[in-house]
Amino acid sequence: MKRSLYMILMLCIGSPALAQFTVSTDKHFVLKDGKPFFWLADTAWELFHRLDLQDADRYLKRRSEQGFNVIQAVVLAELDGLHEPNANGDMPLIDDDPTKPNERYFKHIDDIIDKAAGYGLNIALLPTWGDKLFKSSWGIGPEILNEKNAATYAFWLASRYKNKKNIIWVIGGDRQPRGVADIAVWNAMGKAIMKATNNKALITFHCQPNQLGSAEWFGKESWFGFNMFQNGHCRNQPVYDKIFQSYSSTPAMPVIDGEPIYEDIAVCFNAADLGTSSAYDVRMYAYLDLFAGAFGHTYGCNDIWQMNSPKHTALFSANFYWYNALELPGAMQMRFVRKLIESHLQLTRVPDQSVIKENNLMPAERIQATRGDDYAYIYTVAGKSFTVLPGKIAGKQLNAKWFDPRTGKVTEAGTVDNLKENKFDPPSSGYGNDWVLILDDAAKKYQLD
Repeated sequence: MKRSLYMILMLCIGSPALAQFTVSTDKHFVLKDGKPFFWLADTAWELFHRLDLQDADRYLKRRSEQGFNVIQAVVLAELDGLHEPNANGDMPLIDDDPTKPNERYFKHIDDIIDKAAGYGLNIALLPTWGDKLFKSSWGIGPEILNEKNAATYAFWLASRYKNKKNIIWVIGGDRQPRGVADIAVWNAMGKAIMKATNNKALITFHCQPNQLGSAEWFGKESWFGFNMFQNGHCRNQPVYDKIFQSYSSTPAMPVIDGEPIYEDIAVCFNAADLGTSSAYDVRMYAYLDLFAGAFGHTYGCNDIWQMNSPKHTALFSANFYWYNALELPGAMQMRFVRKLIESHLQLTRVPDQSVIKENNLMPAERIQATRGDDYAYIYTVAGKSFTVLPGKIAGKQLNAKWFDPRTGKVTEAGTVDNLKENKFDPPSSGYGNDWVLILDDAAKKYQLD
């Protein structure tokens, strides 16, 4: 009897627990191990394909230092991922067969996932880019996936990583289903991942820009855990309306912008007329999307996703090598939005434009509000003045503070009466002068460290 108990104890100690990413009871947030999880991701699609372990360690370490906690990466990569070997000279598959994985290639992925865990980073893992199902008007392919082999491959991959606590699953890979046949392939992958993980996986789908996000096709599927959007890399798109529409939909589910405009990318893929994106562009989407109801946010950089280096041809007007782009200002500023959101009770936060009078402005001068029971955040894209309406949060008196999204610094703005309207004038205004007003119930004495 004692020996049996000892063996059971050793088995429990020696077997890592399944990943514990779940959805909150109100279906609007993601939890990890039962606690609020603010997703702050970086987009590193080519991480496994183009970086060796030493470079991957350098990348992961720096992103962890900068406050990121999720890395989005692809196993069968977009940029000729089947026929261009990884940094170690290995191909992912034998004879382009998804049911014949190359162990050496996947050992490299194992090592990177473990490195990420050591830095407190989670991996949003895409089994394949969408061009391996169909190339559409772009993509190298080749097209190797069908309903049967996709399920076999996804089950094998999920079985390999089911005991990693830092895995979130993303299928799709920048594609819209063309019809029922494509939907069947991705459903087969989603179901296979759930089967391999004993229904413990958290899964979403990465689609192209559309009105409803990935929920348009998979919102009613049992494997589908949260809705994901992307915006097409253009400026001043009202993605916040799509986020709010999803947040308000039935059945409820968490929602996120999984591919907003990247930093240092040709805007709308048209650098000649529109230039390249800036830190201001990426900040705007982060705050607007979050305040419209997103549970987290993904940052992206054109130089990073492709791991641009002297060894490769730069795409979409990339101006830096990946190791230099790590320090671009937009990336450095993402830690501040995480700092803000995590400073107050996350699970009470709701989008609420009724907090402000100027609640329907266009993207370039948008004012967006979100609140908890006893606090509110109001984001003004261009430092435009606004009026806060009374009684929207608890407290007779409210402490007001200005939060600078560029620096993370907080400036006291006095105490106001919550029984009347209050107009607020940000410290500066105009293009690039975005601000967040923080309002707290004065009796709670919140601190933003």
